[in-house]
Amino acid sequence: MSLETLKIIFKRDLLKLKVEIESYKEEASLWKVDKSITNSAGNLCLHIVGNLNALICVPFGKTNYIRNREAEFSFKNSSRPVLIKQVDDTIIAIEKSLETIKEADLKNDSPKIPSKEEITTIDYYLTHLATHLSYHLGQVNYHRRFFE
Repeated sequence: MSLETLKIIFKRDLLKLKVEIESYKEEASLWKVDKSITNSAGNLCLHIVGNLNALICVPFGKTNYIRNREAEFSFKNSSRPVLIKQVDDTIIAIEKSLETIKEADLKNDSPKIPSKEEITTIDYYLTHLATHLSYHLGQVNYHRRFFE
């Protein structure tokens, strides 16, 4: 995938995440769960922000972001404006971080994804992160429609 396409997709989906968070009629609904839906939209938002900051902004943008993955799923009841600010800040950080990558760099080895996957190309790495964002964005959309 081209670098320009990746930039567009990350920004597009983060802006959609903002719209989803803003679309909840009741702020408390952001944090609802039940037996079949165990991740709240608020926690998914925190996870998306943490994932992108840790896996794009730290290695490429050289930011000092420190991820607390456990808190992404355990923290509850952050306000909607705080979540929106975190998404806005992530959009800016992603844009700056992706500016450090050249199209030719996409064929280079990627940082290791903290899972069992092997190191691949930067292109694969960023595509993986973009699809991960889209997956969780769909979960947030479903959560909102289910609980509202």
